[in-house]
Parts: sequence; structure tokens; C-alpha cells
Amino acid sequence: MNVSGVGYGPKMSGPTQLAPVLEVTDLSVDFGVDNVWVPAAKHVSYQIAAGEVLAIVGESGSGKSVSSLALLGLLPNNARVSGSAKLLGRELRGLSPRQLQDVRGKQISMIFQEPMTALNPVLTVGFQIVETLRQHFGMSPAQGKVRAIELLGLVELPDPVKAFDSYPHQLSGGQRQRAMIAQSLSCDPVLLVADEPTTALDVTVQAEILDLMRKLQQRMGSAILLITHDMGVVADMADRIAVMRTGEIVETGTVAEVFADPQHPYTQALLAAVPRITVASEDDPAPVVAAPTDRPIAVSFTDVAIEYPKRGRVPAFRAADQITLDIYKGEVLGLVGESGSGKTTIGRATIGLLPVHSGRLEVAGLDISHANRNLIHELHRTVGIVFQDPSSSLNPRMTIGDSIGEPIFLSEGVKGAALDKRVGNLLDSVRLPWAYSSRFPHELSGGQKQRVGIARALALNPDVLVADEPTSALDVSVQATVLELLRELQRERGFACLFISHDLAVIDALADRIAVMWHGKLVEVGTRDQILRNPREDYTKRLIAAVPVPDPEIQRERREARGAA
Repeated sequence: MNVSGVGYGPKMSGPTQLAPVLEVTDLSVDFGVDNVWVPAAKHVSYQIAAGEVLAIVGESGSGKSVSSLALLGLLPNNARVSGSAKLLGRELRGLSPRQLQDVRGKQISMIFQEPMTALNPVLTVGFQIVETLRQHFGMSPAQGKVRAIELLGLVELPDPVKAFDSYPHQLSGGQRQRAMIAQSLSCDPVLLVADEPTTALDVTVQAEILDLMRKLQQRMGSAILLITHDMGVVADMADRIAVMRTGEIVETGTVAEVFADPQHPYTQALLAAVPRITVASEDDPAPVVAAPTDRPIAVSFTDVAIEYPKRGRVPAFRAADQITLDIYKGEVLGLVGESGSGKTTIGRATIGLLPVHSGRLEVAGLDISHANRNLIHELHRTVGIVFQDPSSSLNPRMTIGDSIGEPIFLSEGVKGAALDKRVGNLLDSVRLPWAYSSRFPHELSGGQKQRVGIARALALNPDVLVADEPTSALDVSVQATVLELLRELQRERGFACLFISHDLAVIDALADRIAVMWHGKLVEVGTRDQILRNPREDYTKRLIAAVPVPDPEIQRERREARGAA
């Protein structure tokens, strides 16, 4: 059995050479919608051997998650599944709910994208792991606790006993993901289904989680079915790759083969859409470009400190300190750093959602250092914000036209045909048809909903736009389209943009200058080329080194370098 490590062992093209842990043959999934069967996955076939990682990649709606959930019988009642799925030679299709319950967790485990929603918020992490152990092995609570703490140590949580007694909200994003991995490994499954396991994580935490999954996979020899749209993660983790489009597998092969010579046009387009950080060579160093000081300043932080106030027994927390930073009209400033570094705090303060504790903050000509409600209301006429998740930021009961038109009506009193025309022009600006104004958010794709979020943010023609992780939840091709749209709109309208992201490749594609935050303080500010191609601070260098790139050979060299460090 090959358990030499993900990405290190010999690659296999075509059918796996080892007895398959999972063998999927001609699997199809249809959903009943308005008395019509709509196909979601069509004639999907693949195999995974022990100790192997198969990555299934594709855009949202390609069928990669649906076909995987079908293995465990986790699809809704309006789903129809046909074909075969065998685990260690045993047919999963047709098993009773009780038989499937024995398979879930014990033989097949899932690592979900967002641990905060996958873990029960009212139960401690330890209780949830013990519950799994008791259900499948009949352990006593005391035995389960010992095993759970051992598992939390196995996933390298710094204080397993404390993590055992913690609720999910008391752990960071990376710690929650480790806790969920511990739960998924509790029954020594033969197959791990990892559904976008690192999408919501910062690059440094993502690198740690990928290293952890690789080490655990080497130790246990489990097969891993990796579902992702991040081609950098595929290059880092996978042995083989299956590319899905509109429910069908359009290309398969080893990671080395597919990345070096993709055959299908869709695979070529996916790889071309992946944002990359370009690296300057010693012979061609990064150019030194000064900040655009000849332009008016749109946002000015001067020695600003921002605190979250004391609540009950929870003391006040200073989330940002000694922030001195200018954003010029017509430029995009990228703000980067890990979770908890203070990025979102700075963004919220910029639009008046968090008060300034000390220092001076001016936005669009308004001093909001000690702003009252009337001043904040005036500020909101000149600033806009694009949120990370458009699905949760748009009112599901309002049509797209109402969502975009609401700030115009409330601020300027425009209504009727004049409002409809303004909404239509905004839809035009984000490349959406006017007819979409009568649709509801659930009728749009993720990329379309994010375009609506951008249109709403631009409704009052703001001087300053704050974009808080606006592309992290999007597929790479949709992400590339949204980034190009933001670039065009910024050039046309000339607003200042504070772009908050943990994806340095996205920042490289969009930002003029970059500010790096760590533990609530700015550690480095400079042009895009200075920060990404000639960083001064060790922390910035670590951030850049942690970014996965869509190149298996480079990722192998990076893993070896991290291991030697």
C-alpha cells in the first residue's frame, strides 16, 4: 500500500493500480424540480486506492459536491440517484438508513468547508467527539474523553484539554478546522471526503491544515476524496485529478500530467483563471514606485486605536493600535494579514461601524474620530461596502431591484420610473441584464449575487469602497470575472478602494499598494511590487511563502523547505 505521502509517491494515470477503497461507476444524480428531473451529475466514474488523494475540481454547479454527498445518502428527498458506489467492494447504493448510519463516520468521514456551521454551537468540542465514539464503539464517557483528548493532540491543537472543554466559537477558524478533522478521524475511516476544507482559512493556517492532513494521511493510509476549486490546493495535496463540468467528468489524470498539459478547453480555462503571484528575479528586481501623493487623500488614519468595549466579564479588547495609513483617491489599497490581525476592524472603522478609541480618522473629507449618529449617516452617503458572502448580505425577501434601489430611495427619495432607470444603469455597470431586477437572490449564482452586492455598494456613487473578502467564496473563473469588473469600475468611477483579503494572489491582481497587518498593527506598507516581490518583514515573507501555487513541482519544493526549517 502506498502511504508515502500525498504528492510524493509515484503518480498513476488511468485506473489505479491498487485495489480501490472506493469504486464509483456510472453514478448519476437528478433533482425533481417542478415535476421535471434536472440532472446534477451524469455518469460519473472514478476509483480511489488506499493512501491516495483524488481531487475533484470544477465550478459551483459542476456536480462535484452532489456526487460525493450521494455516496453517503445525504441528498434531499427530491434527489434521484442511479449507478454504483462500492466501498471496499460493498455496494453503498440501496443500503438502509440504519446501515448507512454505520458507514458514516466509521468508514467514511467528511471534513466540511465551514466548521462553524458543521459543529454544534451549543455543545463543547469534546462532547461532540465523545458522542461519535460512543455511537460507533460503545465507549464509556471516561474512555471517550481520553480518546478525544488524544485525537485533539493528534491534530496538533496547542492545548488539547482546553480545546476539549471549549465551545466552537471559543476557537479560531484554524483550530475549529483541526477539531473537526479530529472528529472525522475518530473512527479511523478508510475514506475521508474533504469538501473545500481550507477555503475559509488564511494562507498560513491553510498551509498548516494541508500539512496536517498530509501527515495524518501518511500515518493512517486513508484514501482522500478532495473537493475544491483551489488549484493551488490541488497541486499541494492531490495525486490524481478529475475535472467536472456541468455534471460530467471531462478530464482525468495525474496532477503532474493535467497541470503540465491540460487537454480539455475547460481545464485550460480553469488553470488560466487562477491568480498567481509573480516573482521578481535577482536580475530583474521589483521596481520602486512611489505612492500617488499627487492625488487627494480619501481615507486618512493617524495614530488610530480601535477597541471592542467591555461586555460583562469580558474585558475591552484593542483590535487595532497605532494605525497610520493613507488611501488616495483612485487607488486600490490591499489590506492583508491572518485572521485576528485587525483587517476587518480597519474596514468597519472606515465605514463608521466601529468607533475610534483614540487618534484621528478622516474619510471622504469627514472627521469621524468622534462621530455622532448624524455624521455617520452623512458618511454612509459617501462610502460603500461589498461583503464576503453575498448570499447572507442580500435580503432573501427583496428582489434584486429593490435591494439595489433601497439606498437610493432612502438617501435621495428617488422612486418610480426614475429609480427603475438608476437600478437598470447599475445593473448595466456590473454586466447584468435589466430583467434581473425582478429576480430574488436565490435565483442567481454566487458570482451574479456578488455583482448585485457591488451594484448596491456603488448605488450612491461613493468616494470610498470597502471590499471585505469579496471573492473568497467564489470559484476561480467567477473570481477572475468579478476582479476584472472591480478593476473596470474603479477605473471608470475613480473611487478609493480598501480591498481586504487573505489571498495574496488576488491582491497582486488588483491592488496598487499593500498594507500588511499582524496582531493589530501595521508591519509593512508599500507598493504591490515592493511588498510581494521584495518584502522586508519576516512575517510578510511567511505569508507569501504559504500561498499555494498551481504548480506541483513548486509545491513539492516548498513542502521540503518547510519540513527542513
